[in-house]
Amino acid sequence: MFSVPLAENAELRPLEPWQAPEFLAHIDRARAHTDPWIPWATFSTDLDSARATLQRYADRQATDSGRIYGIWRDGTLVGGVMFVQFDAKSGNCEIGAWTEPAGEGGGLITAAVRLLLDYAFTTRGLHRAEWWCSAANARSRAVAERVGMRRDGVLREWFLHNGVRHDKEVWAILAPEWAATRA
Repeated sequence: MFSVPLAENAELRPLEPWQAPEFLAHIDRARAHTDPWIPWATFSTDLDSARATLQRYADRQATDSGRIYGIWRDGTLVGGVMFVQFDAKSGNCEIGAWTEPAGEGGGLITAAVRLLLDYAFTTRGLHRAEWWCSAANARSRAVAERVGMRRDGVLREWFLHNGVRHDKEVWAILAPEWAATRA
């Protein structure tokens, strides 16, 4: 298994189904932190559902349609990033991220998203990468801005979560724009 350093005390590694107990413990710590914005934590509420979440991404990786990676800080899983969608044929992908409070600060999410963008554009030759977030989630929006994405628009009251209709912002960066930020 590979790992990529994100900081002196943090690394990015694949998340796999055999890691379900560690993943579930992390999601339990992250639940209150992520739940106001996305239903991500609600998909993994016990060991079987946590394993199923990771298996879905393992299956998607096998079909080249998605991937999931964890962020470990000081040996503890504290967050992650993923290709929510990955379509090499169309040249488009969507990147997402989540964290627990112990994963905040130090630019770990931003560094991990940059690695995924570099993989998508430089290694795989994709043309467009998107980032979707609740318009009320300032921290998520800030990640999109830090990696050079532009807001394409807002889908008003696009999804219902916890009894509240959320506006969904769509951010994106194109391969030439990414290349310009790397030059």
